[in-house]
Amino acid sequence: MMLFLLLLLGLLWLFQVAFFGKIYKAVRIAEIKSSATDLCDQIDASTVELQTLAIRTAKEKQVCVLIFDEFGNIISSEDALSDCSIHTMSARNIYTLYTTAKRDGGQKLSKFQLDAFRNLKPESLLTPQAPVKDQNDDNSAESIIYTKIVHSDNRGQDIVVMLNTTISPVASTVRTLQSELIIISVIMTLLAAFLSFLLARRISRPIEKISKSAGELALGVYDADFTAGGYREIAELSQTLSYAASELSKVEKLQRELIANISHDLRTPLTMITGYAEMMRDIPGENTAENVQVIIDEANRLSSLVNDVLDISRLQSGTQELDIGEFNITETVREVIGRFSKFSEQNGVSIEFSSDCEIIVRADRTRILQVIYNFIGNAVTHCGDDKTVLVKQTLIRYDNGSTKARIDVTDHGEGIPEELLPCIWERYYKLDKLHRRAASGSGLGLSIAKQILDLHNARYGVESRVGEGSTFWFEL
Repeated sequence: MMLFLLLLLGLLWLFQVAFFGKIYKAVRIAEIKSSATDLCDQIDASTVELQTLAIRTAKEKQVCVLIFDEFGNIISSEDALSDCSIHTMSARNIYTLYTTAKRDGGQKLSKFQLDAFRNLKPESLLTPQAPVKDQNDDNSAESIIYTKIVHSDNRGQDIVVMLNTTISPVASTVRTLQSELIIISVIMTLLAAFLSFLLARRISRPIEKISKSAGELALGVYDADFTAGGYREIAELSQTLSYAASELSKVEKLQRELIANISHDLRTPLTMITGYAEMMRDIPGENTAENVQVIIDEANRLSSLVNDVLDISRLQSGTQELDIGEFNITETVREVIGRFSKFSEQNGVSIEFSSDCEIIVRADRTRILQVIYNFIGNAVTHCGDDKTVLVKQTLIRYDNGSTKARIDVTDHGEGIPEELLPCIWERYYKLDKLHRRAASGSGLGLSIAKQILDLHNARYGVESRVGEGSTFWFEL
């Protein structure tokens, strides 16, 4: 702001003091030329009309007007100045101006000092030997005579339009402006300094507070206070950082829960593998196929958990690439249901599948198989008392001409509260805070399914009512 003020004051000094005289003179010269042009444009009008225009021009522009023909006959003569040059000079000098203007192409602008004019003999006035203005004499008035020659068709001769005006001395005016500008500069500088200080305080204080809170956030203090006043942009920044801190705290909490859950899932199969291996080593007769199978099953469960965690990492980092191709999704669903058949029979869970036709889709078969596996596994885990899971495949035709294959997986378990439905797809989120190990798989299926479906730009969702169960669905 101070730099802007200095620039503004510099421009004022430049134009009001340094260039004031030149600007003033240029404006007066432009006015007298414009007035002469207006008179010349009406040169073919009647004498009365031309005289009327000359009178009005003399009064409005404060100039002397002299209009005469090439034979010296005066058409109009208006004297509006006390020191008019063209009404006091000799006919010879007027003729000199006329011939000079004619030689220069029909117009001539002549300048001289009034005091020099008064001391000169009439014969030498406005000749090429006329004195030049003293550049150091700012208090001497300058007289300007503009001569323009135009041919009148009505009169059949050249008409001379001669205008005279006086440029007053500007030295005293410049000194007055200098005094005023000094006062204005002092006042504006003090005012700008005060306003700059207030603005700097108003802007810097909230930013300093936000910066301090951001440093605390970087150290893991998620309840840092980002509340700050000031301008709208600063308030919006504080709100954004407060929201970011809130979300980071949620992520931190959910991540701790995930680590605890995964640690539990890792520890359980490792404990069983170690326990059965030690039993087979230390107890005679325990080296049986059943015990070996338990070790193999727990190792497979451990491998599945590690693979799921790696899948989430790759999907969220964007390094997972899809292998798009055409495949029969109906057969894929049947394949996944077949994998669950042994487990479901042992636990009394019934998986029912219905489809209206065989459907071919274009997607990554391996990843979509993983989505179906996770949806069915999640339904089996939360199937409820009826121990029934319904899998339905339908063909949907939309009004825009597109055709979609829709897969619905329904359980009749405890259901999900409506306010928690958007959360089940989030990273690290677990619906029940009391960790319950999944009956099959790692329990990370929904996070993996979401990432895979997002990569396919597929529509998906969940419909659920507490006490009635849930339906997870997606379309390809």
